[in-house]
Amino acid sequence: MKNLFSNLKGDILGGITAGIVALPLALAFGVSSGLGPSAGLYGAIFISFFAALFGGTSTQISGPTAPMTAVSMVVIAGLVAANDGDVSKALPIILTVFLLAGLLQVGLGLIGLGKYIRYIPYPVVSGFMTAIGVIILVTQILPAVGYYAKEDAQFVEQFKPQAEEIILENILKEEAGEGILVLENFKETVDRAGKITQDDILRESKTLAGKEASGVMGTFKVLGRALQNINWLELLLALGTIVIIYGFKKITTAVPSTLVALLVVTVVAIFFFPDYRPIEEIPGGFPVPNLGIFTDFSFSSVTPYIFTALTLALLGAIDSLLTSVVADNMTKTKHKPNKELIGQGIGNSIAAVFGGIPGAGATIRTVVNINSGGKTKLSGMVAGIMLLVIMLALGPVASKIPAAVLAGILITVGIGVMDYKGLKAIPALPRDAKIGPFKVSSEVIIMLVVLFLSTFWNLVYAVGIGLVIASLMFMKKIGDLTAERSDVKSLKEEAWDDEKEFPTNLKEEVFIKHIKGPLFFGSTSDFQALTKQIPDTAKTVILRLGRMQYMDQSGLYAMEDMLQELKSKDVNVLFVGLLKQPRYMMERIDIIPDFIPNEHIFKDFKKCLTWVKENVKDTTN
Repeated sequence: MKNLFSNLKGDILGGITAGIVALPLALAFGVSSGLGPSAGLYGAIFISFFAALFGGTSTQISGPTAPMTAVSMVVIAGLVAANDGDVSKALPIILTVFLLAGLLQVGLGLIGLGKYIRYIPYPVVSGFMTAIGVIILVTQILPAVGYYAKEDAQFVEQFKPQAEEIILENILKEEAGEGILVLENFKETVDRAGKITQDDILRESKTLAGKEASGVMGTFKVLGRALQNINWLELLLALGTIVIIYGFKKITTAVPSTLVALLVVTVVAIFFFPDYRPIEEIPGGFPVPNLGIFTDFSFSSVTPYIFTALTLALLGAIDSLLTSVVADNMTKTKHKPNKELIGQGIGNSIAAVFGGIPGAGATIRTVVNINSGGKTKLSGMVAGIMLLVIMLALGPVASKIPAAVLAGILITVGIGVMDYKGLKAIPALPRDAKIGPFKVSSEVIIMLVVLFLSTFWNLVYAVGIGLVIASLMFMKKIGDLTAERSDVKSLKEEAWDDEKEFPTNLKEEVFIKHIKGPLFFGSTSDFQALTKQIPDTAKTVILRLGRMQYMDQSGLYAMEDMLQELKSKDVNVLFVGLLKQPRYMMERIDIIPDFIPNEHIFKDFKKCLTWVKENVKDTTN
């Protein structure tokens, strides 16, 4: 408790600021998920508070995020459709899946799997994140232009025959469940069918229309109709939101531009355009538990979604631990990955019980918290309390926010979440695989497969397929390299024979490090720790790379980050024994010669030693 209150003023300011930043995003993610703005707020409140209290990253701010919302959206849409389009009927099973995801996260932390999350290869993460951006961007086009398929009477009319068929099928299923034989009790079936009203058919037709227009493919199917029926007021509000978000950042970053856009456009809409479409009403009062999770629970209803819950758990783990690394770099601390997973799992579990959507560590909100003075877990707890106070005090006011404003906010989120670094690297990556007569980059294949499958098919399966492809390709590469070079015995970190005559007066000035084995997504974490091993007295670093046979994209960026940090400290880096494949990778993104000029690359240690003697001065005398 002493550490919790050691930075009281900074933590309160950081938490309040992060809570304010989280507000518009929580509302937007809630609406995007399909459960409404209150679900986003509940998720942000409970995950932020409990993930901070029980987690392993002192400055982390958690809540609904773009990746978690995108997967949740798929889960919610599928379960709502399976329950005749009735959200209230589907809600207990939806929240049960979210609760299960949280409990699985706790389990992952308890069995110590947090440290293994780094083995997710970069191309899989890159393709997935870009797909998330595309999905959010595309699915917000319809609300941004004010088109809602359920309200398009002409479009809904097309589904009436199918709606009648589904209603009749449901009657037959009910009778089968009751033990009624249709052929023997045909009159009973006719009587029940006769009670079907036009309102029943219309309701089912609207459900089918909404389902047809959902997701990326659904958006493209109805895009032509949407563009013919643009609500210009809604489009104006969405565009105004986007312009303010990007424009205000150029004026100042002291105040969150997303919050400014939310307030300004909402006020303008209320006073000048009273015919706008508001978001769903946010319930007043303290959130209450949804007991239907427990009273309506059955293993048979949850079993088909165990894999989906596991995917949510793993995605939340990756999302959170990546943010933890960012927080570590900013605060010069070290997070506890397994404890962080337990905290995130507890937060997601409690949020599910109260009707909130799942979330994870949020990078932007965490950065805002740190920059505003947050240093301990108290800051994340304050952020959650701040959102609760806003909801209790301003719930009726928040319910007047235009739906188009949240669509505009989500469009900027979709644009921002894409992995542009990975996309820009596509032309530069080496073509190390063959498809028929064509040579292609294996990492580009993985990235694009995950991107397209996630966008147009299924987020959950896309990641699994990407991991399988990445694993198979990696095993083939390592197998090929091992066949070429069979000496794979590990070496102790001690001076090699040709280093024993290194001048003793320069040992304080020069740091020698041996890189042994491939630098790939599974070893980047250890490599990143290299910078911390370099003593402050060292002004020259020699990397002996003769045993580093292979480098993938994750390793490439890890090398780039290390060299950038060393360059900022005016430390010279020399390469010795650089092999063909790693050199090719580094040349493609200009690490060579931008960070390492050709004159700093030596074929053997003897030539490197000659350069050191001529250029490194002994400052100990």
